This record gives sequence, C-alpha cells and structure tokens, in this order.
Amino acid sequence: MIVPMKEDHVAQVAALEKRCFSDPWSEASIAEELRNPLSTWLVNEEDGIVTGYIGAQSVPPEADVMNLAVAPDCRRRGVGAKLLCTMAELLHSRGIVTLFLEVRPSNAAAIALYERYGFAQVGRRPKYYVNPPEDALILRKEL
Repeated sequence: MIVPMKEDHVAQVAALEKRCFSDPWSEASIAEELRNPLSTWLVNEEDGIVTGYIGAQSVPPEADVMNLAVAPDCRRRGVGAKLLCTMAELLHSRGIVTLFLEVRPSNAAAIALYERYGFAQVGRRPKYYVNPPEDALILRKEL
C-alpha cells in the first residue's frame, strides 16, 4: 500500500537507500526532507515493511523526482511503477504540469521504467554522479 512517508518510515527508507545506491542519502537528510515544504515523499509498505519509496521536490508548475528505489527482492512486481504513477497523480493534483528526474545512463532498468511511463530525455548533466563517476540523463514528462 502506498502511503505518505512519516517519521517512523525514515530508518527503513535510509536502510533501503543504502541497499540500492552507491552514494546513499543519510538518515538525517531523509528526515529533513519530511520538514521541507517543497518535498513530497511516498512509501510502499507491505506488512509494515517499506519495499519502495519515491520523493519529489516541487516548485509549481514543475517538480523533480529526487529519489525512487525498490527493494531488490521486490523488483519487477510493479512497485516502482505504482510509486511513480501515484506521485505523478498527486503532483498533478497540486498544479504540477512537468516532472523531471535524473538517472544514470547505466541504469537500464530505471530508464526502461521511465520511458514506459512517458519520460523522454531532454538533456545530460556531465559528471553529476560521483560514486562511481557518471553523467546523468535528464528526463522529462508532461503531466
């Protein structure tokens, strides 16, 4: 079930962040996002366990997906797609008309998901990622 992220989700989200990314956000950074009025975070819970999450920052009429992750053992079950679609619908209801995100060119699975849901590449950020070094593809979707 997808629900808004709350303080009691932060530790699980931080642990999942460490499992999924080579340069993870700290637990403190994630907790700080809950206090950021520009941020919206959702989690997918299954029996009290966070199996995925998504976070975005909005400055209407645009928003940027900051993070999207799904537990490795829960991938290819539609969790990422549900999170992405739920976030897009929620942001659209708040007046967001354009959604952006960055993704590593080497992350073929994520790129395939984003393209399946209407995102298209609009640019590239050289040396955006540090661990390991890699550019970022900038993707955009009109809501």
